Amino acid sequence: MLAKTTTASLLGLQVLKIDVEVDTSNGLPAVNIVGLPDASIKESKDRVRAAIENNGLEYPMQRVTINLAPADSRKEGTHFDLPIALAILMSTNQIDKEALLDTVIIGELSLDGSILKVNGVLPMIMELKRMGFNKVIIPTENRYELSMLQGLTCCFADNLKSLVKQIQAKIEFEEIDSISLIDATPSETTENIDDLSGQENVKRALEIAAAGGHNLLMIGPPGSGKTMAARRLPSILPEMSFEEAMEVASIYSAAGLLKPTKSFFQQRPFRAPHHTTSSVALTGGGRLPRPGEISLSHRGVLFLDELPEFDKKSLEILRQPLEDGEVTISRSAGSFSFPSEFMLVAALNPCPCGYHGFEDSGHTCQCAPYQVQRYVNRISGPLLDRMDLYVESRRVEYEDLTAKRRSDNTEQVKANVSKARKIQQSRYSGTSIKTNAEIKPASIQKYCLLDKEAEIIMKEAFVKMKLSARGYHRILKVARTIADLDSSEMIETHHLAEALQFRTLHHFKRS
Repeated sequence: MLAKTTTASLLGLQVLKIDVEVDTSNGLPAVNIVGLPDASIKESKDRVRAAIENNGLEYPMQRVTINLAPADSRKEGTHFDLPIALAILMSTNQIDKEALLDTVIIGELSLDGSILKVNGVLPMIMELKRMGFNKVIIPTENRYELSMLQGLTCCFADNLKSLVKQIQAKIEFEEIDSISLIDATPSETTENIDDLSGQENVKRALEIAAAGGHNLLMIGPPGSGKTMAARRLPSILPEMSFEEAMEVASIYSAAGLLKPTKSFFQQRPFRAPHHTTSSVALTGGGRLPRPGEISLSHRGVLFLDELPEFDKKSLEILRQPLEDGEVTISRSAGSFSFPSEFMLVAALNPCPCGYHGFEDSGHTCQCAPYQVQRYVNRISGPLLDRMDLYVESRRVEYEDLTAKRRSDNTEQVKANVSKARKIQQSRYSGTSIKTNAEIKPASIQKYCLLDKEAEIIMKEAFVKMKLSARGYHRILKVARTIADLDSSEMIETHHLAEALQFRTLHHFKRS
């Protein structure tokens, strides 16, 4: 007898509706799963059998054929357990075949029938909702993942036996509005830029980077506050919009990193991988790829501390995502694209000992010239050219450390950043652009208008600084952001001058 349930397959972030078809017929007892299943799905027949029998239900002693349609696409994941089990129970008349029409079913089964949490529930449900499905059965542990979706009715299941009883008694679906999230703990918001002593140029660079979504490179001696400054950047970033929050939540759901807190859906991601991180961990990978660090930084910040210590291959991989806003990984199973529109913030020392060019810090550089140059050359010119702002972080003076700190600086800077972001949101309404950093070269002349004096200065700077076309565009985009912070429609001379100032490094020269 034939029965069918509906679920989904997640490949990267691509979602495909899957029909689980089960046919039970007379013959020697056997279970065959077809439709390009992976090893975890092939093993599900043993989990499903044990779960059904251990919950007092009847497993058919017949020939059972399970088809995952469409059969020409690969499937993987343990979330097929529950739809397979319910389809088997429907094919043996233990459940009414009409009870689960137009219902999406997702869940992993343990041997005792418990329904366990699975990864990727949010992107799967979002896509199937677009297809017209509005009834879902998912594990209770995945309840919080649907907290931001509307127009859905859900059944949250803990174990197979109780779920079957609900279905037999005409299952009642719960409105999605009843789901709540845990409040953020106070410790999550204690770090802010008020902690930075002195370093006004670094604070200004952080403000500009946050306002326009720009990439930032900080260079300075050890202990000058580069890492501390980068880790306080999230305190001045605006909260995510609903659309941005859903994009980020989908990526984290697929990676199994989504957290049931309100702050998770509001605060922008901040990722700081160690310099031993591999290229696959940065981009994402595996036989069927999962999101990597650059995708987990989507709409947020990717911080690379001690930049020259990273493997050069890993750093060069960043070049394409920084330009395109996405990373594409090709495998035998197909090509997978992950969004990667992030701010790259990097920190480094000027040389192996850390003091070259910063002798005013009280230390003398102990490195030979060839050591300094070899250290600098670990970072390629094309990668440096993709950084929008360069800033030097110098030694903090005693007076700065002991001076009374302002307690309202973070709120003021965040208000300035939010104001600039709102100006950009209005300017780019109806386009795919969200921040100035995302302006494409074809739109530079439309959005980055210079006054006459600024045009003269830009022409001279282009020649003297030997700028590439990319460098020229990035200076204009930074100047556009500075003008937005100043609520100016036109990029004026002082806006451009400040942008040019943040494009110069005095103590980091490549050969």
